[in-house]
Amino acid sequence: MMRWVALAFMVGAELARPAATEIARPAATAIAQGGASSAPAIDWKTVEEETMRHFQAIVRFDTTAKERPAAEYIKKVLDDNGIPAQMYSLEPDRPSVVARLKGNGRKRPLLIMGHTDTVTVDLSKWKFGPFSATRDGGYVYGRGVIDDKDNATAALMTMLVLKRNSVALDRDVIYLAESGEEGNARVGIGYLVAQHFPEIDAEYCIAEGGDVIRENGAVKYAEVETVEKIPYGIELVAHGISGHGSIPLKSNAIVHLGAAVGRIGAWRPDIKLNETTATYFRKLATIAPPEQAKYYRDVLSPDPKVARAADDWLFENEPRHSSMLRTSVSPNIIQGGYRSNVIPSEAKATLDVRMVPDEDRPAFLEQVKKIVNDPAVDAHFATAGAERPAPGAARLDSELFRAVETAVTKIYNTVTLPSMSTGATDMAQVRTKGTQCIGIGSAIDVEDQAKGFGMHSDQERLLESELHRFVRFNWEIVNALARAR
Repeated sequence: MMRWVALAFMVGAELARPAATEIARPAATAIAQGGASSAPAIDWKTVEEETMRHFQAIVRFDTTAKERPAAEYIKKVLDDNGIPAQMYSLEPDRPSVVARLKGNGRKRPLLIMGHTDTVTVDLSKWKFGPFSATRDGGYVYGRGVIDDKDNATAALMTMLVLKRNSVALDRDVIYLAESGEEGNARVGIGYLVAQHFPEIDAEYCIAEGGDVIRENGAVKYAEVETVEKIPYGIELVAHGISGHGSIPLKSNAIVHLGAAVGRIGAWRPDIKLNETTATYFRKLATIAPPEQAKYYRDVLSPDPKVARAADDWLFENEPRHSSMLRTSVSPNIIQGGYRSNVIPSEAKATLDVRMVPDEDRPAFLEQVKKIVNDPAVDAHFATAGAERPAPGAARLDSELFRAVETAVTKIYNTVTLPSMSTGATDMAQVRTKGTQCIGIGSAIDVEDQAKGFGMHSDQERLLESELHRFVRFNWEIVNALARAR
């Protein structure tokens, strides 16, 4: 999943793997103290020590395209703690793990999930090994620490705390550590939804996709993802006449392609707001400094000129927010030519298109063709990304959203902003089956992305204290939604 740090928004200014039997358990439980209606008293110090052991162990597995070692580790932890776990795999090295704590059935299940795979790494760029899970200066460094092994670990710890405290549940709580999220959902959530959906069928789901934003070490606000864009690839293919490079030709495919890419790069599709994005900017304006709040309010204006002027400012200063307003298009790959002295007859560019959920796909392709405006350049959808379905949006008036918002207030003492993710998550496939999903994430520093410490960076890192706070956050949500009353 792609977790994107909020850009340019300023508010106010090696441990060994332990045996499961050696892990200390919380000292007190609600069951012993007065029944299922009382929340259990958790020994969070003990939970934090165990959290770090599991987190480091999971980060140390290289899961860029082979999740089995991490999946086997997670399954053993669950099994050893009396939570039977099952692995499901379309490909032998890429299993997902599913486990369930049974409730009394008064309510439909709750699904909590995180993916174990990560994007690739350039080993030469890392100060600390990307799979070392090095602890330094209060941070844990490693590939996947914020995408998405923090979610996978926090959800795992929530299951263990529920089990050890014998928490009575009104609904089943299902844990899913899925494979293949980073670009190959076919082997993970796609396979599970198509072949094993009863094992993960739920009323509600919490997964990755949100962030708690910190600035200068202080929490400013929490973004929770209630809807996400749909990724598609559009290919532009320019055709011309091949020839000797010493004789320039007007039909040169690379020249035509370059001009088409330039026109696409200069184009910003129309603003398309939905309930989530309108609420996001409206609430953001209430907590932002006046000079920025003006733009957040203006972008909601029914006057196209006012909204466009605000959008111009956002595009220049806060491009992520500009992307949230519309279907976005970014030319990211250009291919053409094979020798410096040969004019190629064909050149191709691939556009990364992230559609808002209600975008008319065929009509948008026609818009692209009009912007290109060159009969020598064809435009068509690529197959990459087609496996991502068009997801629905989580309701903002739901029990799920209220539980997340209450937990944000309790754990982070800040405002909750519903957001539309500009990236993509495995919640998309689950949402198409009718499950209400909300994306959450641990707190990250707004400064880290520019410094190279953010998601997918060469020094990905997470504060230890924020990992532990994120576990508490997960617990509060699950306890509110699932504990028997």
